[in-house]
Parts: sequence; structure tokens; C-alpha cells
Amino acid sequence: MSKKIILILSIVFIGIFACKSKKTSVPAEPKEEIVKLSTQFGDMYIWLYKATPLHRENFLKLAKAGFYDSTTFHRIISGFMIQGGDPNSKDKDPYNDGMGGPGYTIPAEIRDTIIHDRGALAAARTNNPEKASSGSQFYICHSKGGTSFLNRQYTVFGMVMKGMNVIDSIAEQPKEQGDRPINDIRMKVTVEQRTLKQIQTEFNYIPKQ
Repeated sequence: MSKKIILILSIVFIGIFACKSKKTSVPAEPKEEIVKLSTQFGDMYIWLYKATPLHRENFLKLAKAGFYDSTTFHRIISGFMIQGGDPNSKDKDPYNDGMGGPGYTIPAEIRDTIIHDRGALAAARTNNPEKASSGSQFYICHSKGGTSFLNRQYTVFGMVMKGMNVIDSIAEQPKEQGDRPINDIRMKVTVEQRTLKQIQTEFNYIPKQ
């Protein structure tokens, strides 16, 4: 066999191999952003709904900026909810807790299909006709049966995928007047990435969009 024929066959073989490699390559699964909320009682992992994009993007923005770090759960009611996210809770004055925020509100994104189940993450708000949410304060439902009377009144924008035992521990802490914990329960909120498959495997949770 001549060198010329061998060279031609080599080129053809390389071309065929390259085409097969291109066809069989599988693109990497995209990763989703999830929230990790850490406390002295453990960690919670939270999925943020894409059906509430304004609340989702705001929460991610504040978390990435470290806004929530060292804030506290300043109001806890066992069998109901735990509330936090107020920058005022970083200081030594317990009487201004619940009145702070980033200086803006978020338009309501209330969805009939997203309700106050146990572990639901929802935005706190003042009493206003538009039901606009606080720019940073949130609560997490503790009731085992959910809190259906809050449906269509407040925006639910996420769900705790893992860490309900942490919420149980926080909700049962001793408290003083105004449902404020006697001892500060501080948080650190960070953003992590997982594929949908990793989320289902690690947290046994199928994300709701």
C-alpha cells in the first residue's frame, strides 16, 4: 500500500472519529442557585421559586451582598412561623426589631398555586393595600398543617428543602414579650449551586418552578 493511500485513509479515519466524538458528547447539566441559611442550630437549604422572579432575584442579591449575615430571627411563634431578615436586629436595641429593611418594597407576586405549606418561605410586609412585600424581612412557616389563612395575603417565594429540624429548634427557644427570643439567633445566608439532579438526590426534593 502506497504512502499516499495510507495518508488518505488516516485523514478519513480521523474525520470519522471526530464526527462520532462530536455526536456523542453530552452537554453539562446547568446548575441552579439555591440558598443556604446557617444558624447555631444547623443549616437550612432553600429553593426559590422562579414563578416569583422579583422576590427570588432580590433575595439572591441580598444574600450575595452579605445583607442578612448577623441579622437574627427576631420573632418566633411555635406552631406558626419564625421571622427574620431585619437589619435592625444586628444592633443591641430589641425595640427596633421588625421595623427595618433595605429602604424599598417589592411588588406582590401572590400565586394561587404557591401556598403556605410547612417550610414555606414568605415575605413579611406592613399593612398596605397593594400587599407589597418588605425588601428583606421574611418568615418561614412552622405549622405542620400549614397556615392557609395567610394564602393570597402574602407572597410565598420559596421552600425549605432540608433543615426543618432547625426550624423546630428555633421555634421552641425561650422568648420574652413580643415573641422575641431571649438569646439572639443569628444567621448567615449564602448562595450555592446544584444541578436539578443533585438537588433531588441530596435533598430528596423535586423543585417546583
